[in-house]
Amino acid sequence: MASKNKPTVVVIIPTYNEADTIGDMITHLFTKTFPTIKDYQMHLLVVDDTSPDGTYKIVKSHQKKYQNLHLLTNPKKAGIGYAYIVGFKHAMTKLKADFVFEFDGDFQHPPKMIPQMLEQATQGFDVVIGSRKIKGGSNPKGWGFKRIFFSEAGGLVARLILFFPGKNFLKVTDPTTGLRLTRVKGFLDQVDFDHFYSLEFSYKLQLLYQLISLKPKFKELPLQFGLREKGESKIKGSTLVDSLRTAFLTRINDPATKKFLKFAIVGFTGFVVNSLGLEFFRRSGLADSLSASFNAYTSTPGLSLLANPNSWSGGLGAELAIISNFILNNFWTFSSDRITNPFKFLYKFLQFNLTSFGAVIIQFIAIGLATLAFGDTTLVRQLALVLSIGFLILPYNWLMYNLVIWRK
Repeated sequence: MASKNKPTVVVIIPTYNEADTIGDMITHLFTKTFPTIKDYQMHLLVVDDTSPDGTYKIVKSHQKKYQNLHLLTNPKKAGIGYAYIVGFKHAMTKLKADFVFEFDGDFQHPPKMIPQMLEQATQGFDVVIGSRKIKGGSNPKGWGFKRIFFSEAGGLVARLILFFPGKNFLKVTDPTTGLRLTRVKGFLDQVDFDHFYSLEFSYKLQLLYQLISLKPKFKELPLQFGLREKGESKIKGSTLVDSLRTAFLTRINDPATKKFLKFAIVGFTGFVVNSLGLEFFRRSGLADSLSASFNAYTSTPGLSLLANPNSWSGGLGAELAIISNFILNNFWTFSSDRITNPFKFLYKFLQFNLTSFGAVIIQFIAIGLATLAFGDTTLVRQLALVLSIGFLILPYNWLMYNLVIWRK
């Protein structure tokens, strides 16, 4: 069990028909790798799916020699994700682990990386992964084009689905890696292991997303992924599809993503209101009346847009959208932080208008400049509206809504 002075580290290896390699791996870890690690109490936990080739029997025979070797057997093959989840729960509750490794039992993950990754934990990192994508990392040279293509393409698409466009897209280079060290307290013990979308290979995508969402101190080390020399790969033909499905479900069901999707729908509604308002004010004559008051500035640099009716119709259309967006966002998008007090509602509406004034200015300028440059047509006005909303106003509004209006 756990040492009083040293943090406990549990290396979890899931197995199914690994009789050719598991004995060598156990011996290597306990005689060559673990003895080099002085600051941690090392344990090895093998989770076997009752392998027909007797893998679990080999593990049992080694338990007589190594006290910190543990074995769990599942009654049937339930998937590598299920094996890891069983292992995580056992490591945290029974072995009182402080850190947990996910590790392969076929030497594709070099055992020498275990002390290297623990050194990062000593320096305060909470999640450390082995990455094949950074400098010094690599896939096996013996892989064929098809395996490399699916690995690279699948990893990139998973990154896009899980992390784009946030900063984690650049920080996490290898989401499908199987080599990971995770701190238990505050991270692994916060994961909901009872609601995973996949119990196969793709479990690691959902686990990584949940861990990254907890804002760990994160580090990648280069992984030179080894070529399997014995046994058979557990990667199935359906793994790519399952990975994309898991990544999509993980991202789409994340509370932050749900909120952003609501924000986008409200934004589209605001666009419709804005678009109709733009044309209404331009064709009703109201924009002409307002711009006529500033005809004296027609030739004045910086003020000539005040004399442009398209600028006014764009600004007025934006204000209609602001009113629509505030009401819908308050009662739907940010319903958990809904403003119900009448006085606070009015205050926040005025504040909303002030923060949204930047969007009005953006649209005022964009539509005014576009019609001056390309002509006063419906196509030019609407295209300028779409581009200004998509590239400038939406990011601006999302930032203001979260930092100012519905800030917790």
